[in-house]
Amino acid sequence: MTTFQGIPAGAFAFYAELEDNNNREWWLEHKDSYNSLVRDPLTALLAELEPRFGPAKIFRPNRDIRFSQDKSPYKTAQGAFASAQEGVGYYLQVSADGLLVGGGYHSHSPAQLVRFRNSVDASGTGESLRKIVDGVSAAGFAVEGERLKTVPRGYSPDHPRGELLKHKSLSASMELGEPEWVDTPEAAREIATLWERLRPLVEWVGRHATP
Repeated sequence: MTTFQGIPAGAFAFYAELEDNNNREWWLEHKDSYNSLVRDPLTALLAELEPRFGPAKIFRPNRDIRFSQDKSPYKTAQGAFASAQEGVGYYLQVSADGLLVGGGYHSHSPAQLVRFRNSVDASGTGESLRKIVDGVSAAGFAVEGERLKTVPRGYSPDHPRGELLKHKSLSASMELGEPEWVDTPEAAREIATLWERLRPLVEWVGRHATP
């Protein structure tokens, strides 16, 4: 296994070029660059972080275009997800815009949604989540997720945690651009520090809203 040395600046340039050349011919000509600039560094990074955050999956670079009007064959960002539980964990993304880190969950089976809402509704677990989300927001993360426009049926419209009840999924992310440490081994520690700030959110979901 290659030792992680940082995410090269060329990784971000690769995606800037891909946005203008999203076709199979260009990709095949530059596949070696994808491997050396994107896939291999991320593989080494995630292997280094695995003991703390769980095994990671690097998403396929190909888009599923079967049901899409956009027939561009390749994703213009490389995502990866580290997780000890299905659908719940830590996210990392490389694109032309730079580096993005995040965490939480995106899947919402009916049973999972019921568990999530019951836990938000209960004062103890619900207030715990509210404090976690407030802390994550104060740390500079954007709180995100698929949401309803109104508080779901069965709950008071003025529920004290109504904004959280609207969520069908819950995550938080931070766009970092290209920080000065990104192409150095220090990137592993910096990313780990940001993921640790999201650990309370990820672990709350892991306890109270798993599939």
